[in-house]
Amino acid sequence: MKFNNKNSFIQCSAPLLNKLKAYEEVFWINIDANKQKTIPNNIQINEAMARLERFAPVISVFFPETEKNNGLIESPLVEIPKMKQLIEKRENRLFDGKWYLKCDHRLPISGSVKARGGIYEVLKFAEKIAINEGELQKDQSYLILLSQQFKSFFETYTIIVGSTGNLGLSIGMIGRKLGFQVVVHMSKDAKQWKKEKLREIGAKVIEHEEDYSVAVEEGRKEAERDANSYFIDDENSEYLFEGYAVGAYRLKQQLEEQRIIVDESHPLFVYLPCGVGGAPGGITYGLKSIFGNDVHCFFAEPTHSPSMLARLYTENETISVQDLGIDNQTEADGLAVGKASNFVVKQVGSMITGCYTVSDPELFLLLYELMETEQQYLEPSALAALYGPISFYRNIKESYIENNGLSNQMKQSTHIFWGTGGSLVPLEIQAEHIKMGKNFYRE
Repeated sequence: MKFNNKNSFIQCSAPLLNKLKAYEEVFWINIDANKQKTIPNNIQINEAMARLERFAPVISVFFPETEKNNGLIESPLVEIPKMKQLIEKRENRLFDGKWYLKCDHRLPISGSVKARGGIYEVLKFAEKIAINEGELQKDQSYLILLSQQFKSFFETYTIIVGSTGNLGLSIGMIGRKLGFQVVVHMSKDAKQWKKEKLREIGAKVIEHEEDYSVAVEEGRKEAERDANSYFIDDENSEYLFEGYAVGAYRLKQQLEEQRIIVDESHPLFVYLPCGVGGAPGGITYGLKSIFGNDVHCFFAEPTHSPSMLARLYTENETISVQDLGIDNQTEADGLAVGKASNFVVKQVGSMITGCYTVSDPELFLLLYELMETEQQYLEPSALAALYGPISFYRNIKESYIENNGLSNQMKQSTHIFWGTGGSLVPLEIQAEHIKMGKNFYRE
């Protein structure tokens, strides 16, 4: 292989990269996965969980839909047996274990996994400046933050972020509730309804003709010009990562409540849609901290935006999909990222079991099938998770099971698909997506 650090087209003869450049679906196993015996304890998950509990009364007031969980931002874990049966019929094969959907597409406030990280980092920033100014103490009721005094205080600060959509929505919704000024730099891939939603709640939206990386960079530059601004860096934020990692500990509790065992004899497979990598990376970090080698985490990407796969496979810190001649054009807007986060790779690169790619038509087909069987709507990018077992069985099942000594354990396995977004999508757009998926469906 021959790589370079410039933006010129990368020439190489590696079979996998040739398939990526041809937009073919691939499944790649990370040979470094599961070699790490201990997980570095540098991410403050317990601290993050405590902070979210301190803010829970405030969240409950701001967003009444969280009252039933006492202000905690959480989503259900539901079994999807009808979807499994449909896929078995379509693929003409049986799939091991039970299938579950982690319903972050129904996550309160912003209806996506980004609510975990984005909202958490805004809360962390709000707490920090309030405490530094002597206006707040950790041992007092945070309901004081609902006062006009604090809203006026937060109005003097601006939160800035670059986003393809869902992260910007999460930050905009909680930021504006607290009183912050919010500026969201949106890439060309961002859907119009997400921009309109942000403007409706009083956020400033700056549109860019370039992709996600440019939106992030422009947001960073704007923040540098204003001492009272705070930039949330989707590519490098440890705090976003902490917020996402909390989701793994919440999942552990749900597994215990549903008496789902995870151990050497009962492996857990988790399929995570991946854009820049923050959300799946944080969740993977948390899951590996809890379950070690008993959990297998796979990252899912569109065939037109395989940034994490390219980064892990080449070990090139500067590589983008454009370097490979890939156009980064996909209907999975939340995953339309040309370059993966090096911060995430450094944190969890050796914990990621593998990556696979999926075509846009397959995303819409799965969207339709999930609606037909389980009445669950997910936005197209979230359906990348559900393609995991299909691609796994088509490509690497036998070798992976044999190499990892799982032959006698697969029947007791649990498979979880992380539903990253969907509930805020306007009904007319949901209907369009379902119709598109139906066009690909064959009895």
